[in-house]
Amino acid sequence: MGALSIWHILLIVVVAALLFGGRGKISGLMGDTAKGIRAFRDGLKGEDSSEEAKKTLPTDDKDGARG
Repeated sequence: MGALSIWHILLIVVVAALLFGGRGKISGLMGDTAKGIRAFRDGLKGEDSSEEAKKTLPTDDKDGARG
C-alpha cells in the first residue's frame, strides 16, 4: 500500500497530461463554457428587453379604437 503501483503512476500521468498537455484543453473547455453561459444570459436579456419594449410603446387614439 505504501508504494505506488503502475495504476497510480498511470493515473498521475493522465491527470498531468490533461492539465498541462497540448494547447491547454482545460482552459479551452472553460472558455467554451463561459461563452455558452454568456450566450444564454444574452438570450434571456433579449427576451426581457423585447417584452419591456412592447409594454412601453406609445399608443394614440387610432390604436385604442382598433382593439
